[in-house]
Amino acid sequence: MNPAEWLRRSARRWPDAPALLAGTETRALYAGFAATAAAIAAGLRARHRIAPGERVALLMPNATTYLEALYGIWHAGAAAVPINAKLHPREAAWILEDSEARLVIASEGLAAELTPHLPAGVEAVIVPGSDAWERLTATPTPPGGDVPCTIAADGLVWLFYTSGTTGRPKGVMITAANIAAMTACYFMDVDTVRHEDTALYAAPMSHGAGLYNFMHVIRGARHAVPPSGGFDAAEILDLAPRLGSVHMFAAPTMVRRLVDSARAAGGTGEGIRTIVYGGGPMYRADIEEAVAVMGPRFVQIYGQGESPMTITALARDLVADRAHPDWRERLASVGTAQSLMRLRILDESGQDAAPGTPGEILVAGPAVMAGYWRNPVATDEALAGGWLRTGDTGHLDADGFLTLVDRSKDVIISGGTNIYPREVEEALLEHESVSEAAVLGRRHADWGEEVVAFVVPAAGAALDPIALDAHCCARIARFKRPRAYFACETLPKNNYGKILKTALRDRLADTP
Repeated sequence: MNPAEWLRRSARRWPDAPALLAGTETRALYAGFAATAAAIAAGLRARHRIAPGERVALLMPNATTYLEALYGIWHAGAAAVPINAKLHPREAAWILEDSEARLVIASEGLAAELTPHLPAGVEAVIVPGSDAWERLTATPTPPGGDVPCTIAADGLVWLFYTSGTTGRPKGVMITAANIAAMTACYFMDVDTVRHEDTALYAAPMSHGAGLYNFMHVIRGARHAVPPSGGFDAAEILDLAPRLGSVHMFAAPTMVRRLVDSARAAGGTGEGIRTIVYGGGPMYRADIEEAVAVMGPRFVQIYGQGESPMTITALARDLVADRAHPDWRERLASVGTAQSLMRLRILDESGQDAAPGTPGEILVAGPAVMAGYWRNPVATDEALAGGWLRTGDTGHLDADGFLTLVDRSKDVIISGGTNIYPREVEEALLEHESVSEAAVLGRRHADWGEEVVAFVVPAAGAALDPIALDAHCCARIARFKRPRAYFACETLPKNNYGKILKTALRDRLADTP
């Protein structure tokens, strides 16, 4: 099903409802939102000869025009290629070339940087305000043009490029059926959405935050972009009460900053109804503090680009539960399989692992990608046997709760023994002097690798390796404790708030 049909239905049911907001200022009602999407679709077909199934890229920071362009692309039956706005122009150009995009809709500054690298045959439309964009959004809609183009269940809708930490990024093919399954899982396992709710886009719309637009379009809810266009904790805490009933997606590092800001201001996150967190490890100490400061506003999801937002969920009541005898273990997990999905854990011999035994996480279900764009070898490797190999390591308990251990590539092997960085990071974060921590392996002549930690001290604290060593030894096996500590003001993170351990490895390589 074409997602643009959801917008058309909501525009018919709630034509005068606010749809797109910049801060608290309404930029479009639902009738206008749908009309603009239809006009963009007409312009894509008539002015740019975009045919159903072709690719149109988006390269812009968060803005209400992002959703207008997105739904215009789908209305025309084309596939959207979201590009991270913080990529180097050469990286963006490579994605345009690999995806065989015919057109890129880009913000003015990013378009100027991209132009010298634009592949041959690719047009650029600058938003907002350019003549090309004004013509596109003002294209007359032909008779019947308000009806979105039909997209088959297996039709490409979202071509998302992975971060490319192990080489060139791969294009993840997300179909209309994948989107429908993800949307259904949200309603079943993550949260309700009401007509009076507001989706607040503080995390990049080119990633998971943007994929959460569907549920709010279906309910005719509002879509707001903060004035800054991104994540600013103080801005969100100021904006949320004025918008009311806010839903937002946030990486764990964003949640930490939001909680720190709320606590400093003596607030509890008023106006925020739901924060869905995911996209990186959420440490138990951090989420315990988040619930203590802001109350039961949190839901956890676990997914990846190849199964977007849809592998597991830890519901609001479970995140806030402190009565169940296993609440600590459950809070440290990422929840149970979402309703349309199945999980397996494979041990090192390739067999199903016993409860509590770590292994690679595999997932199957209708939300799993169709494959990698123009990469059959990688597709066959990732989807061998009908199961997506996530590359993540974790274990299931007897009740089906999945606990992530680490990415397979991040596991430290010291003296032939596996050490999972997350376990060490969890221990470090329980110390009052530690604000953030990232653990990784450093080459060792005798043991293969040894554990080292990068630590951001808490405000007013100093790094004390002796105290941290004693703290770790009181909580985890001695062989797991860091053998070296490095103080840093911040940890390097990507546009989605994930800690970049590749950058930390580069730092290690430069350390005598």
